Amino acid sequence: MRIDLHTHSTASDGTDTPAALVTAAAAAGLDVVALTDHDTVRGHAEAVAALPEGLTLVTGAELSCRIDGVGLHMLAYLFDPAEPELARERELVRDDRVPRARAMVRKLQELGVPVTWEQVARIAGDGSVGRPHIATALVELGVVGSVSDAFVPEWLADGGRAYAGKHELDPFDAVRLVKAAGGVTVLAHPLAVKRGAVVPEAAIARLAAAGLDGIEVDHMDHDEPTRARLRVLAAELGLLPTGSSDYHGTRKTVRLGEYTTDPEIYGEITRRATGAFPVPGAGGPPTPGLPRLT
Repeated sequence: MRIDLHTHSTASDGTDTPAALVTAAAAAGLDVVALTDHDTVRGHAEAVAALPEGLTLVTGAELSCRIDGVGLHMLAYLFDPAEPELARERELVRDDRVPRARAMVRKLQELGVPVTWEQVARIAGDGSVGRPHIATALVELGVVGSVSDAFVPEWLADGGRAYAGKHELDPFDAVRLVKAAGGVTVLAHPLAVKRGAVVPEAAIARLAAAGLDGIEVDHMDHDEPTRARLRVLAAELGLLPTGSSDYHGTRKTVRLGEYTTDPEIYGEITRRATGAFPVPGAGGPPTPGLPRLT
């Protein structure tokens, strides 16, 4: 089995619609794909309706968190999307995205960059606006050569010249809320140092003690020594090691299925989940017991 547990659609900051994403996942030879848009489950229903035969969808989200001034992302899988406390927190984060993006546009303008809110809003479309959309605007303007080049201290990195904060979850609260909603939590790209400051291993150990299920090991932003260290750390802390593409369509160069999760690890994730079930293709009704996707 080929399993990719971290992808994004136009419901957040990817360039493929949810329907196009699952179609592309099947064409890429995947057996399982997780849709994990930032702080939203809005793309799930479209992805379920478009599922090709032979592809299974894992519903999820990537939750924005912060600890000790360091931003981190928590992948949440197979939770009940209607659980009220977790839904309320996702809404708070989403509602804060527009004021935050507008603040970053203003900072860029003060730095002499001719970016406009209208340009960023056009790029974001119906998705939850975020830094990748602003980074795309900088690429369009020729300020940087790629989206990744915008995530540096000079521009949009945490603490960078044009950075602005938003409402973010405490990761311990995120673990608690996802667990209460029947889901499974995996810390996304925990040692992606090219993105800026990372969470220290001592904090990861505390999260593991609080119920964190896994850490993303095989990821485009982890080099081989980092992956080796994370595998050791996962074993030491009893965490599930996963692998994922973090696919964003044309916004990043990584391909669907470029990094994958071991089938045994995937099986353990599904065994632990009680809030929702993986959805089998092809475009049929969800697995019995799957909560309504709203």
